[in-house]
Amino acid sequence: MPVDQRHCRAVFQKLEGELGKVTRHSNAESVHKLRTGTRRVETVLEELVPQPDKNTRKLLRSLTRLRKKAGKVRDLDVQSALLRNLKIARGAREKSRLLRALATERAKREKKLAEALDKDAVRDFRKRLNRARKEMEIPDGVEPFGVAIDQFSALGRDRSPITQKLLHQYRITGKRARYVIEIAPRSPEAAEAIRQLEKMQDVVGDWHDWLTLTERAENLFGGVKDSSLVAAMRNLTRAKFREGVDAVMRTRLALSGEKLESRAAAPKRPVKAAQAETAAA
Repeated sequence: MPVDQRHCRAVFQKLEGELGKVTRHSNAESVHKLRTGTRRVETVLEELVPQPDKNTRKLLRSLTRLRKKAGKVRDLDVQSALLRNLKIARGAREKSRLLRALATERAKREKKLAEALDKDAVRDFRKRLNRARKEMEIPDGVEPFGVAIDQFSALGRDRSPITQKLLHQYRITGKRARYVIEIAPRSPEAAEAIRQLEKMQDVVGDWHDWLTLTERAENLFGGVKDSSLVAAMRNLTRAKFREGVDAVMRTRLALSGEKLESRAAAPKRPVKAAQAETAAA
């Protein structure tokens, strides 16, 4: 399946449109679309363009910085929603305090994101995006579907139990694989792969969001012996981890046909966010 040029161009055009929509008071959806758009363009350029030119390299560096800023805001939006929907008999006061802390941090992160997207920055982004789109050279014979499946399958070569670190890698690699497949020509095979990767991404992403939120709670309130809220969140995060491992195994089976047993390494403690969040997140 070669590159679908129309879909590939649309990736760049969508991001160009989203750049001007983020302000000091952006809603969660605008930030989410910006973050997703930057990752899609990054993925196309990094996975399918073997020899990026100077403009493309500079664009990639700028997109990475922008995505990380948008990601910090987006993560806080998701964590706040999770916390608001958490039903807990004890720890209501701690829950309210944590929600306030998340809101305060979001305001700071949102300000930094908006400052990174002033009129001059948006104009420069759009200029470089337009140039990269026009001058992008994807070698003949490159098949996005095969590239994506090979990329995802490479993680499965390690037959050891799935740790939190490896589960996080599946989260990132699954996103990138999905975005690459999305610019392949439409086919039942591609549609099914996208469906499987989306399902896995949702489950593993849910685990990661709870993991990060639990770490924030621990920083405020201490461990399980100190806080009923932390104890409840730790239990929930462990359950989410097992669900994430099962989702990975199902996806590996669906995309490769290999017979695998679910193997999860029991985490002793949540991985610290600074360790879990890689540069690709």
